[in-house]
Amino acid sequence: MGSSAVSDSVRQQFGAVAANYAVSAVHASGADLAQLVAAAGVTGETRALDLGSGAGHTAMAIAAAGAKEVIGVDLTPEMVGVATELAKGRGLENVAFRLGDVTALEFEDASFDVVTSRFSAHHYNDPVPALAEAFRVLRPGGVFLLTDCVAPEDAALDTFLQTFEILRDPSHVRDWRASEWLRMCANAGFAGRVLLRSEVVLDGADWVKRMRTPETKVAMLRELFAEANPAQRRAFDLREEPWGLSIPIALIEGRKPA
Repeated sequence: MGSSAVSDSVRQQFGAVAANYAVSAVHASGADLAQLVAAAGVTGETRALDLGSGAGHTAMAIAAAGAKEVIGVDLTPEMVGVATELAKGRGLENVAFRLGDVTALEFEDASFDVVTSRFSAHHYNDPVPALAEAFRVLRPGGVFLLTDCVAPEDAALDTFLQTFEILRDPSHVRDWRASEWLRMCANAGFAGRVLLRSEVVLDGADWVKRMRTPETKVAMLRELFAEANPAQRRAFDLREEPWGLSIPIALIEGRKPA
């Protein structure tokens, strides 16, 4: 699938469910979000950019920490609208949201202190140009912070994860392994390291409801989980009644040389 086709799929999929992400506890809160904000080292002079901002939760958390200016960019007009209204409702005047493509940012070189991406990078058709753009717009010494679902290093478990992710959401591209993110960050020029490894615990019914997964696909997911082998059950904490799962996540820091 080409990059424009992926972008169209993302817009179509998330345009219809933007309001659901405004109230998603996974996206609005969590220890990983608090640690990302702490790692950003926000001061009253911080200028931050959030990539794939969605309903704006990460950008608003950085704004609430006292940043001078935060800009969130997203491909989906409905998400930009939802984020703008949420920020307005919270009285945050130091954050704004714009339509934008993470692989072609309309910002000058070295214009941000912090660039973030949280639970959006698995929709990037190719992370390499997005990382190149993050590197370009960061000032020397600036930091890139990425939180996302990550695949196990084991190839079979990696395949199982990608299978259920794309069944639930056809705009899913890939949950990359942490080792792959570190390699891509290094190739982009960053000094990378993993700051946090954790998991996001998901209620199955809420997980598919948020994405409006068709009932036929939900049935396939339930069957896939029911037939999972012991290693798959352990890796993703597959639960039956009430059904649910856990997906590994990582917070990765990329530091631009000073």
